[in-house]
Amino acid sequence: MTDAGAAPRRLHILTVIMRFVKRAPSTLVVPPLALGFMGREFHPVLAFGAFAAIAAAVIVSTWLGWWCFTYTIGEEEVLIQHGVLRRERRSIPRGRIQDVSIERGPFARIFGLALVRIETGGGKAEEGELDSVSLAEAERLRALLRSYHPVATVVAGDEPANAEPVRRTVYAMSLGRVLLRGVFGFSMLWLAAIYGAIHSLDRVVKFDWEKWFGEAERVAIAQFSLLALALVLVVALLLGVIAGIVRTLLRDYGFTLTHEPGRFRRVRGLLTRSEIVIADRRIQLGLVHRGAISGRLGWNTVAVQTLGGSDDPTGRQELAPFATAEEAAQVIAATPLPPFERIGLRPVAPAHILRSAFRHGLPVALAFGIAGWFLPLLWWGLLLVPVSVVIALFQRSHHRYALRDTSLQVMRGVLSQRDWIVPFESIQTLTVRRSWLQRRLGVATVRVDTAGASGMHRPDVTDAPLDAALALAQALAARVD
Repeated sequence: MTDAGAAPRRLHILTVIMRFVKRAPSTLVVPPLALGFMGREFHPVLAFGAFAAIAAAVIVSTWLGWWCFTYTIGEEEVLIQHGVLRRERRSIPRGRIQDVSIERGPFARIFGLALVRIETGGGKAEEGELDSVSLAEAERLRALLRSYHPVATVVAGDEPANAEPVRRTVYAMSLGRVLLRGVFGFSMLWLAAIYGAIHSLDRVVKFDWEKWFGEAERVAIAQFSLLALALVLVVALLLGVIAGIVRTLLRDYGFTLTHEPGRFRRVRGLLTRSEIVIADRRIQLGLVHRGAISGRLGWNTVAVQTLGGSDDPTGRQELAPFATAEEAAQVIAATPLPPFERIGLRPVAPAHILRSAFRHGLPVALAFGIAGWFLPLLWWGLLLVPVSVVIALFQRSHHRYALRDTSLQVMRGVLSQRDWIVPFESIQTLTVRRSWLQRRLGVATVRVDTAGASGMHRPDVTDAPLDAALALAQALAARVD
């Protein structure tokens, strides 16, 4: 199934209208209002004139951008050309395509459109983006681009060539599960949003916000009590929980993970409905994460590192964001990854306790020690120094690793715990690092890098005895080869 010699295609014509609507709040409303409210009097003629001029410019520029954007699906490549004044030509070899995903935002669903993302195993998470085409065209493109590399080879006579693959549901989140996860997704971002909105409207709405807040502050100080403070904290906590629930509901509503021979398919989202496909061969490592509170209640997040990364800053894709231990094990079993085994994991060196206590305790001691010279009451903060030692003890007991038959497995974290599964064939580079303090303590860190990895949390083995760290690096290098 190829489109050899096919003529270049354009995005759907409704893309012009959809982009115009998306750009309206920032380009068609704010500038005219700003001009209309020059000074303290509103000038409707000036605002309307600015609106008409900007609207005409936006329509023309949007239409030109749509007209100059074309894509062609050839036998060996996907060709994307765009640009009005500066033309760009991007060629994506079909053999490099690792994933084709479809996403539908609120406006796209209204207009019957969809965004198609073409991802490869390169450094960029998105090599190609078609925003937007009709839903039927999006599904045709996904089927066409996948057909270049069949996921599973069917033996002649065993199954018809056009048979639909068997798809089974591996994990799904009910509405109650989504809401429960939202409770643990506490967020205070709404405070910044409200504050910004108030200061943005102070010129449009003739109201002295600073005077109002100042009066509220004086009343609060006059009526201060522990009960009033507790009520304020409860309201803030409640609003934060509501914000977390809303955010989680918008993102994870209808979360469904299915598996068919050779690939996973994940669908989720309330307003923006996204659908991605993760090929088994793209999975580089597995991660089971347990949060500080939700993890103690038995909830786990299962994610995988994939070639080319993802939209997430960590470059990982969530397969099960809020699963029980049994559900997490079932999801891992559906992947090519081996199960995580806690039995046989070896701890890092005891020097990890001293190094961790030194790293976390010294800044606390310096901060309160210096501040105590100016305010003696802060000398009491030095009592927090022993806390870093206790934390270091727990960190060492929870940081363990082992070489299995086909993978490196690493466990770390005290409050927020992570279990890593790294297949040998996924390892790209190995680095043995020793800081000044580590050299004095006779320990080293083995850093393990895989394709598509980013972010802070990695499956590194920190503060292993030097001979054990070198032996681990050599064993991994030998198995990778």
